[in-house]
Amino acid sequence: MKLKQQPDDFRVEELTDATPQESGEFALYRLDKTGWTTPDALAAVRRRWQIDHRRLSYGGLKDRHAVTSQHFTIFRGPKRNLSHERVEVTYFGQRAEPVTAADIRANRFTVVLRSMSDTAVSQAEAALREVAQAGVPNYFDDQRFGSVGAAQEFVAKEMVFGRFERALWLALAAPYEHDRADAKRAKATLCELWGKWPECQAKLPKGHARSLVSYLAAHPTDFKGAVARLRPELQGLYLSAYQSYLWNKMLATWLTTTLGAANLCDVELKLGRVPAPVRVPDEHRAAWDTLTLPLPSARVKPDPGAPWLPTIEEALKAEGLTLPELRIKGMQKPFFSKGDRPASIRPDGLSSAPAPDELNKGRAKLTLCFDLPKGSYATMLVKRVTLRF
Repeated sequence: MKLKQQPDDFRVEELTDATPQESGEFALYRLDKTGWTTPDALAAVRRRWQIDHRRLSYGGLKDRHAVTSQHFTIFRGPKRNLSHERVEVTYFGQRAEPVTAADIRANRFTVVLRSMSDTAVSQAEAALREVAQAGVPNYFDDQRFGSVGAAQEFVAKEMVFGRFERALWLALAAPYEHDRADAKRAKATLCELWGKWPECQAKLPKGHARSLVSYLAAHPTDFKGAVARLRPELQGLYLSAYQSYLWNKMLATWLTTTLGAANLCDVELKLGRVPAPVRVPDEHRAAWDTLTLPLPSARVKPDPGAPWLPTIEEALKAEGLTLPELRIKGMQKPFFSKGDRPASIRPDGLSSAPAPDELNKGRAKLTLCFDLPKGSYATMLVKRVTLRF
């Protein structure tokens, strides 16, 4: 099976309640992009328009390897469109409030699975029927963990344990699968000259890494101070990656202990296999359909009788942590998000259409159309229905 053989094979449209109003100081835009992460695309827009990042707001992250559409606002932004290297910005009007995640109703997906045998198509359609009955576990998928390298080290975990030099090295010097040539050169310099801050500063090009190295040249041992100066959007990505990893472990623990292996299959994620239900016994259906788990954080103050408390304690114990310890000591910011996440989802309006694959002679394709709640991953559905081949 081939996924994303061409960008148009994976389309995401943000369904939003954010619309232009009669007046307001926030300019509303639609961002259409191909081959860019959301932060990178918006950073390019900010550079073109010379906009400070604090003036820009958006609701969610969209896949790099897809054709995506979403919305954002800029405080007192320009009332015009922009076209830049597979990024299209369309001005819609003004609003009194910025766009946030609360404005997203859902995301609409059109996904084409290619180079399939007729048997694989039949198996996928059978799995879709299982999904309709059992749902899909609402794991955070691989896109959430782009900042995690091959050794599966989390920047935020090092910050939680107070190992700020290691956290900074992972943030600045560790290889990233989508590094461009200039980033690879800068990271090679950082690896070679780590700790020799004046020499490293002289060889690095202008940019965020050099600004942090410049700080260390003046404060050679203040790694916490350097970490605190990481761009806020990077800090957020690092913390959300670790928090999402822990949440996934919580959900996997609940499924394994509650439903049992006979009712589960394994789905392969970047950070390891996780269980997914094939069927849900009647005695557990109500619990599964209504289960929500908190995003783990020291800000969560659980009732001692909370049914999910043993699950979260077991997941954190494997990390050498307790819930009150899940914070960055000595720093007011950044902090882990607080909130609840549904454990299971059922795609709305799910349909499938098999057809001959025009890109792979003699093979079939299967087009899936569905809506998912904000924050849920279409790739989890794809992995669930294609795990048999």
